[in-house]
Amino acid sequence: MFLRKLKQTAVLLLTMLVMAAQASTLRWAAQNDILSLDPHSQNHTVTTALLMHSYEGLTRYNARYELEPALASKWTVVSPTLIRFELRKGVKFHDGTPFTADDVVFSFNRIRQPQGTMQIYVTGIKEIRKLGLHEIELQLEATNPLLLKNLVDFRIVSKPWAEKHKSVQVQDYRSKEENYASRNVNGTGPYKITGWQPDQKVSLTLNKDWWDQHHNNVAEVQYLPIKSDATRVAALLSGDVDLLTDLPTQDVARLKSDPRIKLVEGPETRTVFFALDQGSEELRGSNVKGKNPFKDRRVREAMSIAIDREAIKRTTMRGLSIPAALMIPPGVNGHSAELDAVVRPDLDKARKLLADAGYAQGFEVPLYCPNNRYVNDEEICLAVVSMWAKIGIQARLVAQPMSQHSQAFQRFEAPLYMLGWGVPNFDAQFTLQAITHTRTGGPDGSFNYAKVSDAKLDQLIDALKVEPDMAKRNALIREALLRVRDEHLFIPLHHQIRPWAMKTNVDTVHRSDDRPEARFTSIR
Repeated sequence: MFLRKLKQTAVLLLTMLVMAAQASTLRWAAQNDILSLDPHSQNHTVTTALLMHSYEGLTRYNARYELEPALASKWTVVSPTLIRFELRKGVKFHDGTPFTADDVVFSFNRIRQPQGTMQIYVTGIKEIRKLGLHEIELQLEATNPLLLKNLVDFRIVSKPWAEKHKSVQVQDYRSKEENYASRNVNGTGPYKITGWQPDQKVSLTLNKDWWDQHHNNVAEVQYLPIKSDATRVAALLSGDVDLLTDLPTQDVARLKSDPRIKLVEGPETRTVFFALDQGSEELRGSNVKGKNPFKDRRVREAMSIAIDREAIKRTTMRGLSIPAALMIPPGVNGHSAELDAVVRPDLDKARKLLADAGYAQGFEVPLYCPNNRYVNDEEICLAVVSMWAKIGIQARLVAQPMSQHSQAFQRFEAPLYMLGWGVPNFDAQFTLQAITHTRTGGPDGSFNYAKVSDAKLDQLIDALKVEPDMAKRNALIREALLRVRDEHLFIPLHHQIRPWAMKTNVDTVHRSDDRPEARFTSIR
């Protein structure tokens, strides 16, 4: 037995030495920086993509997008509204603190705080109760078809760490608040975030004490936000960057033909759209006083049919977009190509709709857009500004970095703004509940900063959230999506197609949620 254990130890040490000898640094670049290090603050893809390397949920996706246990080792359905979880033993946070049920209960109470935007990931959970040091049960409000998928992004924070560093409260990002958790990280995941220099670099290093096994050779990750398209591409071609996930559309063909570069591509589960303030009595920054044009469905429809989405696809996106009529992309449960077919632009009808609504001469309104977040975001907004001008709507472009843009619309300062919404759980409920439901202060309407409120739509969403019969649930989803589309509650533009470019010695798994994972990446 002694010799067998000695042999096993020797094999393990040899494996570790081989891995150490091959250990590499992954330099990953994109145009947008993270917004915060607080895992319960901002539902922003770049932020969550980095933080998921350090903060883990009870469940996770494997390389094939299959759900599997993470910080929960198993779960048992006691009843349709009571799920019991056994937590993984022997797990430690990066500061050495043991992971226990207290951390899960604490994180549940923390993520629900109204100043954050992550409540959608614990939707339908009424209470989390501690049964033992490594056992909890989730009391649900009703049946919850998406529970295990949502728990992937319910990231667990150490209770003692948060209390010690006065970070029990989630960062209030929209008020430009900073706390210890917004600048420091202490998770259980495969990588430790060791530093963040805003607009320069996020640094990660391998967590050698991770509870799971490392099957890659990426020992360090450097995330580099590079706003300039030309600079990002030049960094890749010169060898200063290994992986590029924000490709300028004009450079895709050139990169495909370069023998030093490898491209992996596929549709992204993200829809880019415009949100219109439909709740304010007067439209902020508009020359229309005493009323809000966006409350009128005819105005919203006119603005939508004035946009030539195929022209944007052809000229601005170089073919790398799918024109959209729905608020969810292909690959998401509830999507239908039939429902997503866009209508041709019709300027004459748009002008008539505006005239019938009392705006024959059009009106002025600010248009808020990011200039470093989505593919060609500012260029798209400029194109739409010229299209709206043809029907008399003078949109004054306010283009700024995503960090400022996000704060502006979260403070309800943007009467008309661009947003791109990804669907990490691949189900339409995620968009319908967070974006289109009336804002309640909880998961419902958690990202509805356009003050959209439609009673019939709310009823449909509330019903589909708890419907266990999938056929009936999908019928409710279809009706809700049609309600959003036909009432023009938002103006969808397109679904992004997202190629990634990398050096030929980099192997990674393309993720349709646009969240690369270093644990699935190796460098030869």
